[in-house]
Amino acid sequence: MKANAGQIRAALDNPRHRLILLHGPDAGLANDLAARLGRAVGDGAERVDLDGPALKADPARLADEAASMSLFGDKRWIRVTGAGEESVPAIAALLEAERAGNPVLAIAPTAKATSKLVKLALDGRDALAFACYPPSAADLERQLAQTARELGLRADPLLLRRVIAASGGESAVAVRELEKLALYLDAAADRPADLTSQALDDLAADRGEAEADRLVDAVLAGEPAALGRELARLREAGVSPIPWLRQLQRRLLSLAAMRADLDAGETVDAVMKRHRVFFREEQATARALRAWPADQLARALTHIRAAERAIMAPGNAGPVLAERAVETIARAQARRR
Repeated sequence: MKANAGQIRAALDNPRHRLILLHGPDAGLANDLAARLGRAVGDGAERVDLDGPALKADPARLADEAASMSLFGDKRWIRVTGAGEESVPAIAALLEAERAGNPVLAIAPTAKATSKLVKLALDGRDALAFACYPPSAADLERQLAQTARELGLRADPLLLRRVIAASGGESAVAVRELEKLALYLDAAADRPADLTSQALDDLAADRGEAEADRLVDAVLAGEPAALGRELARLREAGVSPIPWLRQLQRRLLSLAAMRADLDAGETVDAVMKRHRVFFREEQATARALRAWPADQLARALTHIRAAERAIMAPGNAGPVLAERAVETIARAQARRR
């Protein structure tokens, strides 16, 4: 079954479906929705983490995990990341299994709406599929208004737009900012509070991701000099490279999905409209789509993921690894211009 925003929130808050599939390039939204399911089953629940390669190697494992009881009898749920077409046999086995008491949430960032994986979830018994795409400005306002109500915040639309602007149009960042504001104002559904300009001033948005927009734009535009300035600024501010590496990954994944549609014959404007590109990012996205072929996007994504893994390994060289990775990509793009 295809779920809308309201239906997916309700399904995650009261998990009764055997499978919930989150597909599409908005990794921040997918991760926030997955965290919502985690809160619903409770902090003490056991979470089993699998990924696409694990399901490919053992297609029966997912159904087995979904039917297994926790060692201590606690609640249990399964999260699958990086799911793709290689996961179809495992998902099919889960949906066809005689029983499966533990909910499964699968995140498939590169799966298209026409893929076998998504079709399986749409047609499968006891399954939901929800598309995670960056929302339009109007959609984002509506989403945040709903989130504010759930958190107990009475919010004027103008103040919600301030939150959106401070968060760089990133839905996941904006939601986290509302959560911080609700804590600051001691707001909850049963004790609502007014969101005020003063509260926004007192608790300014964590701009780590929003400020990295210029760095990401410099990498994609192939501007090493501008990138150097942004790296110096973020380094001086003490910003960890992990957030901006992941922000660049999300942008590359989003561009890859749009590039595939562009290569299939769609126009740039039609692709951006269908993928609900945030209006502030339309010009930069159009330039990137025209400048980046699919194979180069894939190479850049592999390079950035390798840099993140290297940074998180013990005894690493720290931010130098991340900076070298993005500088290499920006210089290569500059040569292609």
